[in-house]
Amino acid sequence: MYSFDASSIIHAWDNYPPENPHFDSLWEWIGRKISNNQFGISKKALEEVEHKVPKCGEWLKDNNITIYPLTASALLTAQRIKNFLGIEEEKYTKGVGENDLFIIAIAKETQTISITEEGRQNNLPNLKSNYKIPAVCNMNEVNVECISFVELLK
Repeated sequence: MYSFDASSIIHAWDNYPPENPHFDSLWEWIGRKISNNQFGISKKALEEVEHKVPKCGEWLKDNNITIYPLTASALLTAQRIKNFLGIEEEKYTKGVGENDLFIIAIAKETQTISITEEGRQNNLPNLKSNYKIPAVCNMNEVNVECISFVELLK
Protein backbone atom coordinates (compact mmCIF):
# COMPACT_ATOMS: atom_id res chain seq x y z
CA MET A 1 0.00 0.00 0.00
CA TYR A 2 1.08 3.54 -0.73
CA SER A 3 0.49 6.93 0.85
CA PHE A 4 0.67 10.11 -1.21
CA ASP A 5 2.40 13.22 0.06
CA ALA A 6 0.80 16.42 -1.25
CA SER A 7 3.85 17.09 -3.44
CA SER A 8 3.54 13.77 -5.30
CA ILE A 9 -0.14 13.91 -6.19
CA ILE A 10 0.15 17.59 -7.15
CA HIS A 11 3.19 16.68 -9.29
CA ALA A 12 1.11 14.01 -11.05
CA TRP A 13 -1.83 16.41 -11.50
CA ASP A 14 0.35 19.18 -12.92
CA ASN A 15 2.57 17.03 -15.17
CA TYR A 16 0.04 14.42 -16.32
CA PRO A 17 -3.21 16.44 -16.33
CA PRO A 18 -6.32 14.26 -16.20
CA GLU A 19 -8.10 16.44 -18.75
CA ASN A 20 -5.44 15.49 -21.33
CA PRO A 21 -6.66 12.34 -23.17
CA HIS A 22 -3.07 11.08 -23.39
CA PHE A 23 -3.16 10.42 -19.64
CA ASP A 24 -6.61 8.79 -19.38
CA SER A 25 -5.13 5.36 -18.69
CA LEU A 26 -2.86 6.76 -15.95
CA TRP A 27 -5.78 8.33 -14.08
CA GLU A 28 -7.92 5.23 -14.60
CA TRP A 29 -5.08 3.17 -13.09
CA ILE A 30 -4.75 5.58 -10.12
CA GLY A 31 -8.54 5.43 -9.67
CA ARG A 32 -8.47 1.59 -9.65
CA LYS A 33 -5.63 1.58 -7.09
CA ILE A 34 -7.65 3.98 -4.92
CA SER A 35 -10.76 1.77 -5.13
CA ASN A 36 -8.68 -1.28 -4.22
CA ASN A 37 -7.37 0.62 -1.16
CA GLN A 38 -3.80 0.43 -2.48
CA PHE A 39 -3.43 4.23 -2.55
CA GLY A 40 -4.26 6.47 0.39
CA ILE A 41 -3.38 9.90 1.70
CA SER A 42 -3.01 11.37 5.16
CA LYS A 43 -5.58 13.93 6.24
CA LYS A 44 -2.75 16.49 6.55
CA ALA A 45 -1.53 15.87 2.98
CA LEU A 46 -5.09 15.99 1.62
CA GLU A 47 -5.68 19.34 3.33
CA GLU A 48 -2.53 20.65 1.64
CA VAL A 49 -3.70 19.36 -1.76
CA GLU A 50 -7.16 20.89 -1.30
CA HIS A 51 -5.57 24.23 -0.44
CA LYS A 52 -3.09 24.28 -3.35
CA VAL A 53 -5.04 22.47 -6.10
CA PRO A 54 -8.72 22.24 -5.12
CA LYS A 55 -9.71 20.26 -8.25
CA CYS A 56 -7.16 17.56 -7.40
CA GLY A 57 -8.43 17.32 -3.83
CA GLU A 58 -11.97 17.07 -5.16
CA TRP A 59 -10.94 14.29 -7.60
CA LEU A 60 -9.31 12.31 -4.78
CA LYS A 61 -12.42 12.62 -2.60
CA ASP A 62 -14.75 11.80 -5.52
CA ASN A 63 -12.72 8.62 -6.04
CA ASN A 64 -13.08 7.77 -2.32
CA ILE A 65 -9.39 7.74 -1.52
CA THR A 66 -8.60 6.29 1.90
CA ILE A 67 -7.83 9.19 4.23
CA TYR A 68 -5.51 8.32 7.10
CA PRO A 69 -6.30 10.39 10.22
CA LEU A 70 -3.75 11.90 12.56
CA THR A 71 -4.05 9.57 15.55
CA ALA A 72 -2.65 9.97 19.04
CA SER A 73 -0.09 7.27 18.27
CA ALA A 74 0.99 9.08 15.06
CA LEU A 75 1.35 12.29 17.08
CA LEU A 76 3.72 10.48 19.47
CA THR A 77 5.67 9.05 16.54
CA ALA A 78 5.95 12.52 14.98
CA GLN A 79 7.24 13.88 18.30
CA ARG A 80 9.86 11.10 18.51
CA ILE A 81 11.00 11.85 14.94
CA LYS A 82 11.18 15.54 15.80
CA ASN A 83 13.40 14.65 18.77
CA PHE A 84 15.66 12.44 16.57
CA LEU A 85 16.10 15.41 14.26
CA GLY A 86 16.98 17.74 17.13
CA ILE A 87 14.14 20.15 16.38
CA GLU A 88 13.32 22.13 19.49
CA GLU A 89 9.88 23.65 20.02
CA GLU A 90 8.76 25.17 16.70
CA LYS A 91 12.25 25.99 15.42
CA TYR A 92 12.09 24.23 12.07
CA THR A 93 14.96 24.86 9.67
CA LYS A 94 15.37 24.03 5.96
CA GLY A 95 14.29 20.41 6.38
CA VAL A 96 10.96 18.86 7.19
CA GLY A 97 8.16 20.93 8.65
CA GLU A 98 5.50 19.97 11.14
CA ASN A 99 3.06 18.62 8.51
CA ASP A 100 5.88 16.56 6.97
CA LEU A 101 6.50 14.94 10.36
CA PHE A 102 2.81 14.08 10.64
CA ILE A 103 2.75 12.65 7.10
CA ILE A 104 5.84 10.50 7.78
CA ALA A 105 4.45 9.34 11.14
CA ILE A 106 1.13 8.35 9.53
CA ALA A 107 2.98 6.41 6.78
CA LYS A 108 4.92 4.60 9.52
CA GLU A 109 1.75 3.87 11.49
CA THR A 110 -0.17 2.62 8.44
CA GLN A 111 2.89 0.73 7.15
CA THR A 112 2.54 2.34 3.74
CA ILE A 113 5.21 3.37 1.26
CA SER A 114 5.44 7.16 1.16
CA ILE A 115 5.31 8.80 -2.27
CA THR A 116 6.91 12.25 -2.29
CA GLU A 117 8.54 14.65 -4.71
CA GLU A 118 10.78 16.11 -2.02
CA GLY A 119 14.34 16.17 -3.29
CA ARG A 120 16.80 13.44 -2.40
CA GLN A 121 19.84 14.69 -0.52
CA ASN A 122 22.90 12.84 -1.78
CA ASN A 123 25.07 14.54 0.81
CA LEU A 124 23.17 14.72 4.05
CA PRO A 125 23.38 18.03 5.91
CA ASN A 126 25.31 18.13 9.17
CA LEU A 127 22.17 19.24 10.98
CA LYS A 128 19.52 16.52 10.97
CA SER A 129 16.90 19.25 11.26
CA ASN A 130 17.77 20.09 7.62
CA TYR A 131 16.83 16.59 6.41
CA LYS A 132 14.07 16.45 3.79
CA ILE A 133 11.33 13.79 3.80
CA PRO A 134 13.32 11.04 1.97
CA ALA A 135 16.29 11.41 4.34
CA VAL A 136 14.03 11.35 7.40
CA CYS A 137 12.20 8.26 6.12
CA ASN A 138 15.56 6.56 5.58
CA MET A 139 16.75 7.10 9.16
CA ASN A 140 17.07 3.84 11.13
CA GLU A 141 14.79 5.29 13.82
CA VAL A 142 12.06 6.00 11.26
CA ASN A 143 12.41 3.26 8.62
CA VAL A 144 9.65 4.23 6.16
CA GLU A 145 10.11 3.32 2.51
CA CYS A 146 9.95 6.45 0.38
CA ILE A 147 9.71 6.76 -3.42
CA SER A 148 8.92 9.40 -6.03
CA PHE A 149 5.90 9.34 -8.34
CA VAL A 150 8.06 8.24 -11.30
CA GLU A 151 9.53 5.42 -9.18
CA LEU A 152 5.96 4.34 -8.42
CA LEU A 153 5.19 4.19 -12.14
CA LYS A 154 8.29 2.10 -12.85
